[in-house]
Amino acid sequence: MLCIYHHSTDPYFNIATDEYIFKHIKEDCFMLWRNDNAIIVGKHQNTLAEINFEYVKQHHIHVVRRLSGGGAVYHDLGNLNFSFTKTGTDSTLMDFEKYTRPIVEVLQSLGVDARFEGRNDIMIDGRKISGNAEHIFKNKILHHGTLLFSSEMKNVSEALRINPLKYRDKAVKSIPKRVTNIADHLPVPLTIEAFTQKIMEHVISTNADCVPYAFTEADISAITKIREEKYATDEWNYGLSPAYSFRKEIKTAGGMLEMNLDVEKGIIRKVKVFGDFFNEKDISEIEQALENQRHNEAALRAVLSNYNIDAYFKGMVADDLIAALF
Repeated sequence: MLCIYHHSTDPYFNIATDEYIFKHIKEDCFMLWRNDNAIIVGKHQNTLAEINFEYVKQHHIHVVRRLSGGGAVYHDLGNLNFSFTKTGTDSTLMDFEKYTRPIVEVLQSLGVDARFEGRNDIMIDGRKISGNAEHIFKNKILHHGTLLFSSEMKNVSEALRINPLKYRDKAVKSIPKRVTNIADHLPVPLTIEAFTQKIMEHVISTNADCVPYAFTEADISAITKIREEKYATDEWNYGLSPAYSFRKEIKTAGGMLEMNLDVEKGIIRKVKVFGDFFNEKDISEIEQALENQRHNEAALRAVLSNYNIDAYFKGMVADDLIAALF
């Protein structure tokens, strides 16, 4: 088994790395890695319905769709991620407890009463410190998990706090759980770097076939290509969202504004605007202009820049419409 301590903190590159290892490295692998501020959404989720759009934008949080299913999770440099890829037989592949066991063993050796609980979590005193997801193709599995070590809890809660009334769809929804940081439960303080090293040492010591591995220039070039063509694109991160209906009402200087959208594959197919505002021009022109555009702030701002918004929505500006569109 190849053992990799991956030092990149670029979320788009790191999620691409998981795919590269899974699809292009034949040997079984174990990898430890960290992301800078990011929300990682499950493959089958409606991205915009999982994030607090305003908060994510304000704090420059990256949003990336991963290869595996499950719910959305928040990553920062206080969160350690681990990945296993393994080739086996169909009947033995999916086993969340198996792949989290080394993590639980390390935590217990440090005096932390960590346990695998439920379908795919590691818990401490009833609070979650690790969520896990798996992706299987033919006879190979990718298992990856998070480890909240010293994450900024305000960002964890705020970045994933969404209004459940805004979206109607059939996408897989994240289930909020009480979370905690591992560092808060350690009898003896430890840095995240030291914690990372302990996990790697434990995996190496309990697997006789472990071989340290560093990515070659060819590996990095291939991963970068996957990053640019897939994981850094709006088409992947937002466009793959299942069809959904969106409704949001806001109060503006010009009155109440209610935006209703039908969206398919990230493209707005139908727009209907309601409110108690006044107007000089027919707002259907704005509705039609927004149709067949991506449900993406930059794209919609570009469209709205062609119109004198005050003529259609008296007392409002483009920022008001954008606020109602997300």
